[in-house]
Amino acid sequence: MKVTDHIEKAKGETLFSFEIIPPLKGRNIQELYGNIDPLMEFKPPFIDVTTSREEYVYIDRDGLLDKKLTRMRPGTVGICASIKHKYDVDTVPHVLCGGFTKEETEYLLVDCHYLGIDNVMALRGDAMREQQYFEPTKGGHPFAKSLVKQIQDLNCGKYLHEVIEADDCADFCIGVAGYPEKHLEAPSLKTDLKRLKEKVDAGADYIVTQMFFDNKKYFEFVAAAKDMGIHVPIIPGIKPIAVKRHLQLLPQVFRIDLPQDLIDAVDDCKNNKEVRQVGIDWAIQQSKELKAAGVPVLHYYSMGKSDNIKAIARELF
Repeated sequence: MKVTDHIEKAKGETLFSFEIIPPLKGRNIQELYGNIDPLMEFKPPFIDVTTSREEYVYIDRDGLLDKKLTRMRPGTVGICASIKHKYDVDTVPHVLCGGFTKEETEYLLVDCHYLGIDNVMALRGDAMREQQYFEPTKGGHPFAKSLVKQIQDLNCGKYLHEVIEADDCADFCIGVAGYPEKHLEAPSLKTDLKRLKEKVDAGADYIVTQMFFDNKKYFEFVAAAKDMGIHVPIIPGIKPIAVKRHLQLLPQVFRIDLPQDLIDAVDDCKNNKEVRQVGIDWAIQQSKELKAAGVPVLHYYSMGKSDNIKAIARELF
């Protein structure tokens, strides 16, 4: 079922969902299941699975370093199929511009269609570690907007090099990212909203926001998006702070602000166990306010761990 169908079927009730990261190459998928199992009691209608960019590794060959491209967390589509089969839940693979040609994207989408995966999250992706700014992959998409268009074209039977008439065309529900505090590369929030509107006009069906810690930022973002003519569901993305280092890391990486009350509470913690509880308590209060406001889904960034997400969900669902 499509994400938008789940939202419509809920008839105003806030749903629970979460995002997971594929295990590192060589790790066992049972560890992933172990973190999904405790969250299934809250009946998520869908689970997102991220896709990692390629990165360079250096292999020592007789004293000379050989630079090679690799992916440390492969298998997004396979993991989606496995989760869908094991838990009977819809899955949403993340599809990136960075690191994929248009042909590779088409193959991935065809595989998703074969497997009965009805939803995809279309993202530009981040720059590689060695790049200061995002550089499009040769033969790939420069922006999420054009990736959305490729997916929408496939929904109409338009493949890259041919048009195929079939009774069983793909019909993907397309999610895209939104940034309540603007994308780090955008010159202004208004400009960023214009880009978001372009993605919706290209065929995006719903939006999931980047993490935020002040609900006012989300509510203002939703209002501004509506003023811009964006009327698809906007799902808030929530990440509980877990370690003290997040105070520096999250603003640096994601260009977001942290409320002073949250900063002070974390600073007062003696260890990361206390920080984790502060993060849980803050996310619970965030979630309660968002749920009271009637958000369609509360979407949690689990980062591969489920204990704190379970503690939050227990208070909400």
